Amino acid sequence: MPHLSTFSIAACDLEEQAWGVAVASKFPAVGAVVPWAQAKVGALATQSFANTSYGPNGLAMMAEGLSAEETLEKLLADDPERDLRQVGLVDALGRAVTFTGKRCFDWAGGLTGPGYAIQGNILTGADVVQSMEAAFRETGGSLPGRLYAALLAGDQAGGDRRGRQSAAIYVVKPKGGYGGFIDRWIDYRVDDALNPVPRLGELLELHELYFGESPESERVQLTGEVLKRMQRIMADLGYYQPATDGRYDEVTAEAFRAFMGNENFEERADPAAGWIDRPVLEYILRKFGK
Repeated sequence: MPHLSTFSIAACDLEEQAWGVAVASKFPAVGAVVPWAQAKVGALATQSFANTSYGPNGLAMMAEGLSAEETLEKLLADDPERDLRQVGLVDALGRAVTFTGKRCFDWAGGLTGPGYAIQGNILTGADVVQSMEAAFRETGGSLPGRLYAALLAGDQAGGDRRGRQSAAIYVVKPKGGYGGFIDRWIDYRVDDALNPVPRLGELLELHELYFGESPESERVQLTGEVLKRMQRIMADLGYYQPATDGRYDEVTAEAFRAFMGNENFEERADPAAGWIDRPVLEYILRKFGK
């Protein structure tokens, strides 16, 4: 069995009611193995000759009311190869615990604090997990951004001493999924890349672009030169035929509606009212503008 060397953080934000894991490794598709989370239950990272049964079994135990520490004790007690394992858990109340088996390859270890468990093996040094902790604690905003900040800090501190290959982030919160039907909020993976952590960050930026919300103050009315630039882009792409005259008439509005729908930005613009969220406008101008 390949040795799953990696560094990860399992954490929660109780105010946001979110739980998740961010992980990176010199191992393909680490996101298919390490991260596990369930809304209002907890998050778990299993690695180093990973026992993947820790994921569903650990979440089931925490769902029954066991603490992170109690869950860890039961998982290890039933595993004859526990000295090879590394695992981090955070429960529904934000209690955290990390474990590194004595047969894990150096450098191996972890840190915990309120709402987070950080761990890694075959790392360049202890500064990897220390940098992750500092970044997580010092970064503001929502849990996905804080998890990514920690992962990036660990990567920049040296990460897996064998190199880089994959990275993933998995975050849940009640009704956090697309359309509010399920709890899976963030689920992005870079399964095989030369520099996977920055690419993971780009995917998170795209998630925010497509699914984020801007305050009304960031709405840009399609008038003047902004509208003319949008008309030129739509004309180049075949959505619009009339002159780029800066008039927001019915023909322009219908072309804009089709354009936004095709680019999956229906939630970030209002063709009837003639506005678009500024982050989306800037993205479109970068992508399609000349």
